[in-house]
Amino acid sequence: MVWDAIARLLLPALPAVGVATLGVMTPRPIVVAYDASEGAEAALGWALDEGRRSGAPVLLVHVLESLALAGPVPVSQSPWLDEGARRDIRQMVVSAVGRARETHPDVAVTGTVIEGAASAVLIDQSKQARLVVMGSRGHGGFAGLLLGSTSMNVCAHAHSPVVVVRQTAAADDAPVVVGVDGSACSLLAADFAFAEAATRKVSLRVLWAWPMPVPNWQPPAVDPEEAAFAKDMQIQGAVAPLRDKYPQVSAAIDIVDGPAGRVMVEASHGAQLVVVGTRGMGQMRGMLLGSVSQQLLHHAHCPVAVVREQPA
Repeated sequence: MVWDAIARLLLPALPAVGVATLGVMTPRPIVVAYDASEGAEAALGWALDEGRRSGAPVLLVHVLESLALAGPVPVSQSPWLDEGARRDIRQMVVSAVGRARETHPDVAVTGTVIEGAASAVLIDQSKQARLVVMGSRGHGGFAGLLLGSTSMNVCAHAHSPVVVVRQTAAADDAPVVVGVDGSACSLLAADFAFAEAATRKVSLRVLWAWPMPVPNWQPPAVDPEEAAFAKDMQIQGAVAPLRDKYPQVSAAIDIVDGPAGRVMVEASHGAQLVVVGTRGMGQMRGMLLGSVSQQLLHHAHCPVAVVREQPA
């Protein structure tokens, strides 16, 4: 990428950290969007714990968005940071990496600073990532993460699952929750959720949000109990290969009456992770682009994983 070339010219390598080259890292790293905000610290902590469980390395990525700005910029907000400011940014990343290595000595941690647009940089990094992890709030390149376009762009276009971390804590034995609707994308999410439940050694709750037919409006031949039974058979069949793939995971399937957004938010109570796909059918369709996904990302009571692709 052109921004990577610019970063190498303007930002010397971090000697105390080591700039990671994603193309040669094995296994794939967990990439953390880091800007030293409270949200970023929560995301880093989550990523380090995930790295400890999975054995994956963790890469902190700080994005300088200065060159991505278009149009006139006031002198007080000049995109051309002086060397002192750049040195402070590099030192911030060095310090964060040092602290992470102290708290999680069994996790390989590195860091880098890249100049460009935050969403474009993170999407590019996701090509070789196991996960991309972001906080629910940030500053600098990640300001207003859930309120603007950055998180939505990353979730919609990333080539790896994306986890948005809220500053909440759940019990270590709390379940993982995944929303499915039978679509290919939701089954990718279910595969990810099964893998997470297996790694964490916890149970999995598989949810299908399906508003039951209203008696006064349903065709005379429709039996609600038969319709619910048919849905249950459909989801049992869809999940069966994953039960075989992850026999150690205890998975409960629930068909819940109600809109998907509300059902998923309510299910996030007491969960340690809630997982969704980017697109689906019925109530899950357009989840990242409309009000349902925004409702979940804004109001979930635990970290949210959004799965568009699984790493090859």
